[in-house]
Amino acid sequence: MPEGDTVFRAARRLNDALAGQEVTRFDLRVPRYATADLTGETVHEVVPRGKHLLMRIGDQTLHSHLKMEGRWLVFRPGERWRSPAYQARAILGTARAVAVGFEIAMVDLVPTDSESELVGHLGPDLLGPDWDAAEAARRVASDPRPVHVAILDQRNLAGLGNEYANELLFVRGILPTRPATDVDAAGLVDTAARMIRANRDRAGRTFTGDTRPGQQDWVYRRENKPCRRCGTLIRRTDLGANPTSERIVFWCPVCQT
Repeated sequence: MPEGDTVFRAARRLNDALAGQEVTRFDLRVPRYATADLTGETVHEVVPRGKHLLMRIGDQTLHSHLKMEGRWLVFRPGERWRSPAYQARAILGTARAVAVGFEIAMVDLVPTDSESELVGHLGPDLLGPDWDAAEAARRVASDPRPVHVAILDQRNLAGLGNEYANELLFVRGILPTRPATDVDAAGLVDTAARMIRANRDRAGRTFTGDTRPGQQDWVYRRENKPCRRCGTLIRRTDLGANPTSERIVFWCPVCQT
């Protein structure tokens, strides 16, 4: 599941493969930008912003969001793609590499000086160079909604997805439905930052410290299984800001209050 750490690694991989090179192939397979052509321009850098990817090419930025299924893969020129061509929505080639965005949910091409139109609404980025823990805590602490909803709102802090939200609240011992105004927001944000940074450079994400399959999570997708701490069966429900944005929530009724 693409969350902030996944996007961070994708941006680093793309930047290593493309930065400083001239574009030799540029193909956006979305109607709005089907005629766009940046061949001949230089790829300056690829950077993450929360769950968003920004490819700065010439004076333009190619923006993408992975959502649930999206992925950027890098191939050698002429190498056979490891995903079906019909899933490709963006192709960017240089003399050294070909980057292909498969099943990416959002594709935009804007002047680089207009990036804020796409990502300016985001809160402090947990993995960003300008991370502001105090501002993130302030935003979470002023949100009266259930804390699970508040920390998934990218306007409060950028980078957390549902797996992180569930695991973070378990580690902090907080019931997901508790109002964010009633929790230690500074402590919550600090744990979130340490958690996602610990996973940033790992090949496999883990919250328990155990990287073995099936052992990485405390509560996520473990409904009706015993809590790893107290043995109580993990519960599951749905929670969201509205019916169309509900996420599956997992918690231990004893360890989280």
